[in-house]
Amino acid sequence: MMIQCQNIQKYYGAEMVLSDVTFEIKTGETVGLIGRNGTGKTTLMKLLTGKEQPDRGQLHIRKNARIGALAQIPDYQNGETVRGVLLEAFAGLRRVQAEMKQLENEMSAAGGHAETAGNMDSLLRRYGELQESFERGGGYEIDASIDRVAGGLGIPAEQFSRPFSSLSGGEKTKVGLAVILLQQPDLLLLDEPTNHLDMAAIEWLETYIRTFAGTVVIISHDRYFLDAVAEKIVELEDGEAFTYYGNYSTYKEEKERRLLQQFADYQEQQKKIKKMQETIKQLIEWGNRSNPPNPSFHRRAASMQKALDRMVKLKRPILERKKIGLQLQQADRSGNDAVVLQEVGCVRGARRLYSGLTHTLRYGEAAVLIGPNGTGKSTLLKNALGLEPPEEGEARLGTRIDAGYLAQQSAPADHEETVLQYFRDEIGIEAGEARHQLARFLFYGADVFKKVRSLSGGEWTRLRLAVLMHRKPNLLVLDEPTNHLDIDSREALEEALEEYAGTLLVVSHDRYFINKVASQIWALEGGRMHVTHGNYEDYREELSRRSAAAEVHIGGPAPAPSSSSASAAGVSPALSAQADAAERTKSADRADGTYEASASDGASRGASGGASGRASAEAVKAARKPRANPAYLRKLEADIAAAEAELAKIDNAMLDPETACDATRLIALQQERDALQGRLDEMMEEYFALLDESAE
Repeated sequence: MMIQCQNIQKYYGAEMVLSDVTFEIKTGETVGLIGRNGTGKTTLMKLLTGKEQPDRGQLHIRKNARIGALAQIPDYQNGETVRGVLLEAFAGLRRVQAEMKQLENEMSAAGGHAETAGNMDSLLRRYGELQESFERGGGYEIDASIDRVAGGLGIPAEQFSRPFSSLSGGEKTKVGLAVILLQQPDLLLLDEPTNHLDMAAIEWLETYIRTFAGTVVIISHDRYFLDAVAEKIVELEDGEAFTYYGNYSTYKEEKERRLLQQFADYQEQQKKIKKMQETIKQLIEWGNRSNPPNPSFHRRAASMQKALDRMVKLKRPILERKKIGLQLQQADRSGNDAVVLQEVGCVRGARRLYSGLTHTLRYGEAAVLIGPNGTGKSTLLKNALGLEPPEEGEARLGTRIDAGYLAQQSAPADHEETVLQYFRDEIGIEAGEARHQLARFLFYGADVFKKVRSLSGGEWTRLRLAVLMHRKPNLLVLDEPTNHLDIDSREALEEALEEYAGTLLVVSHDRYFINKVASQIWALEGGRMHVTHGNYEDYREELSRRSAAAEVHIGGPAPAPSSSSASAAGVSPALSAQADAAERTKSADRADGTYEASASDGASRGASGGASGRASAEAVKAARKPRANPAYLRKLEADIAAAEAELAKIDNAMLDPETACDATRLIALQQERDALQGRLDEMMEEYFALLDESAE
C-alpha cells in the first residue's frame, strides 16, 4: 500500500476544509483527485507531501518512498538557468560524478610511485564502486534523458540557457514538471499538470504516465486526460472523499448510479421514520385513553423511540449541485460572414509565425483553433478582432458584428475595485441586481467584496463570463476559457455554448470541451492552417485517414511498389496505386500549404476523404477473398510475418531517443502503427477463418 488516509480532518482557522477523508491508494496505481474549486484538493496534496499535518486522523505513506511533487507554480533560486534547474533532478548522481572526478585527479597525482601503491588500490576500489553506482543510476544518460523529457513537454533547447526567473508562469510549470519526471520518484504528485501544455505535450505526458512504474496522484479538471490515464477517481465533496474505480467516464456513470441509489435509500428510510413516529404517537394516545392508563403502551412507545434515536440517519443526497448560471444570447444577428481571413501572415522579429491563412468563418459556426504553443494562436485571434493588424494580408470582421472577447490573462494585480464595483462599472446596473446576477456565477455574500486583484484564476474567469453574458455579443472570441475552471463550471460553459446561436471562435487545448462545442477545427502548425469540419474526434480520424491512405514509411516516402511487392504485402495493386495517388495529393497539399479554403470546400474534401476510405476498405476486402488452399494460406502467413516485422520496426523507431524528443514524429508513428495493426488484425481474422474452413 502506498497511501492510507483514515478520517483526516484539516482546519484553516475556524474553517474546516477536510472533515472526514478516508481512502487508500495501492502501489503502482494512477489516481485522479477531483472536486470543485475550494473543496480542499491542494490542501490534501500538501498533507501528502508533508508540507502540512492533519489536525485529526491518520495519514500513512509507504516507508522510504521517494516523493516527487509538482506545485502549481514551482520556484527556484534566483540566477539559476533552466538547464541548471533540470540538472537538479540528478543532484545525487552529480555528487557521485564530482567524487569520481576528484578520485581521478588523486589517482593522476599518485602516478606510479611505489610508496602510493596501497593508496592507489584503495582509490581504484572506491572509484569502481562509484562508477557502478553512477552507471546503475543512469548517469551516462543524463543529457539524453533531459533532451527526451524536455522535448516531449515542449521545452525548446534554446530556453536552456535562460534564467529560470525570467520564464512565464506556464513555462516555469513545464520546467518544474520536467524536473520531477526526471527524478523518477516512487510517488508522483501532480497538481494541474496539463494547464500550460499544448496537445502534443499532453499526449506525450499521457503516454509517459501510462508506462510509469510508480504511483501517480493527479489533481486535474482535464476530463480527456483523466480518461486516458486514471485507474481510480477520488472525489472530494463536502469535506469527505469518495472512491470510484475506473477512469473519468466510468466515474460519471457510477456516481449517477450511486446518487440514485442513495436517494432511493434515503426516501425508504424517511418512510420508515415517518411510520415509526406515527406508531409512537398512536401508542402514547392509546395508553393515555385507557382507564386506568395502560403503562405497556407507554413502554412500547419508549422502546420504539429509543430505536428511532439509535437509527443512523441517512443524509439527503444532493442530486444537483449549484453551477454557474450562464446563458449566452445575442442581441442582434450578424451578417453571414463573421470572420474573414485573406492571405493573413504574421512575423515576430526574424521568425514567421504563419502566412497565407485564408478562410471565412460564417454566422453560427463554432471554430476551435488548436496547435502547439508558440505558433501564434492568440495572435491570430487578435488579428481577427483588429486588436493587432496582421503584417501580411487582411483580417476583418463581418457586418453587424458585436464581438465579446475573453483573453487569456490573470486578474490585474493593480485593480483595487471589488468584484461588485467591477461588475457594476462594466454593466451599469444597480447594486441589488448586480449582487443577484453575481450569485448566478457563484459569488455569494462577502465574495462580492473581494478585491479583483486577489481573485483566483477560476474566479476571474467566472467574473468575465458574467460580464460577457450581459453584453449579448453575436461573436464570442475565447482564449483558453476552461483554464482554471473546475469540471462543473466547464460543463456549464459547454452547455451554454452548445445553446448559443451566434458565432464562436475559441483557442483551447481541452479536448473534451472541443468535442462538445466545435463544428470545425483550425489546426495551426508549421505556419499553415488546416481546417477539419467536425469536432476533435473527427480531426483525429481525418489525420489517421491521411496517414493510412498515404502509407507513411519510416525514414521518408518509399519508392512506388510494383504489383508483386504490393501483393507480397497483402495489398492489391489497385489499392497500392490508390495509396500512391493519395501520397501525391498530400505532397501537393504540403507544397502549397494546407487543407482548407471555404466551408463548402472543406465539406467536399471531408466527403471525398470518407469515400476514399470506404473504397480502400472495399479494395482490401476484395483483395483478400477467402481461398482455402495451402498456397494461399502460405502466402497469408508470409503477409502476416511481414506485417509483424514492420510493427517491430515501428516499435524500435518509437524507442529511439531522437524520436522520443519529437512529439509530432511520435504521434505520426503511433498513427501509422494503429493503421498497420488494424491491417494485421484483418489478416489474422481471415487466416483463422480459413483454417476453420479447411478443418471442416
